[in-house]
Amino acid sequence: MFLVVLNTFFILFHQIASNDTIPRDKARVESWFEETIKPLQARKGTLEPALEAAEADPKIIRVMKSGGGDFTTINDAVKSIPTKNDKRIIVFIGPGEYHEKIKMEREKKFVTFLGDPKNMPTLIFNGNAAKYTTVESGTLTVDGDYFVAANLHIKNSSPRPDGKIKGGQAAAMRIGGGMATFYNVRFYGFQDTFCDDRGRHFFKDCYIEGTADFIFGNAKSIYLNTEVHCISGEQESWITAHAREMAESETGFVFVHCRVTGVGKGWYLGRAWKKFSKVVFAYSDLGPSVAPKGWESNHQPSPYE
Repeated sequence: MFLVVLNTFFILFHQIASNDTIPRDKARVESWFEETIKPLQARKGTLEPALEAAEADPKIIRVMKSGGGDFTTINDAVKSIPTKNDKRIIVFIGPGEYHEKIKMEREKKFVTFLGDPKNMPTLIFNGNAAKYTTVESGTLTVDGDYFVAANLHIKNSSPRPDGKIKGGQAAAMRIGGGMATFYNVRFYGFQDTFCDDRGRHFFKDCYIEGTADFIFGNAKSIYLNTEVHCISGEQESWITAHAREMAESETGFVFVHCRVTGVGKGWYLGRAWKKFSKVVFAYSDLGPSVAPKGWESNHQPSPYE
């Protein structure tokens, strides 16, 4: 049953964006979510033909660090996925720490990274902007469409930037593929932890921590029931940095029934990266760490909405 839910999880974002509304009452969110997810059979004829075909016959690859699976590294599993893959590939990742830098190119679509919710694996790598550039520094980078991740820890172990050395930004992940979904995924880092680069994405029951601009990019994303954790510092800082450049663009970050946690004060919900940056917090617990002003324009002509 769990795999069935994960196979259809990515479909949810389209439904929310087109014809459904997340309940205002948080107590109703889980029942709404269960009612909204539809198995493939119930959606036949409403999806793109290539998408229906991909989900009809999924393949499972097992990665076990200690042996006993198809591969012992995630990179070897990714390499085994054919270029221009047209079937859902579920990469089940066994427990343990995987010290790897993983990248999936645009041609590798319909891939799921799935961990055990009772013993979640950790993807970890030490990479920073000085060596890779910020957007390429991630432990995990995905450019293929219809990516799904569930029950994972994703961490960049690069040290916290001290402001003295350039290039200390270090992403745990960058997602650049469209129609991606994340369930129970925890992202760890400091500055620029999560690059929500481009495409439409949906997050549920996730955790993202950082020190500055730690959710950034130009995607069109919904974050539902997600914890945004501010790591304390000596100066004021910012949670998001959205990069919408044109008024007619439909991109933006929307946080619904989320909570902002952390210690200290002076945290801004975001600062404008580009002229028309858009971020919305709805029905969310902002906590005492958030600065009363809320947003910072960052010298752009217009502030965040």
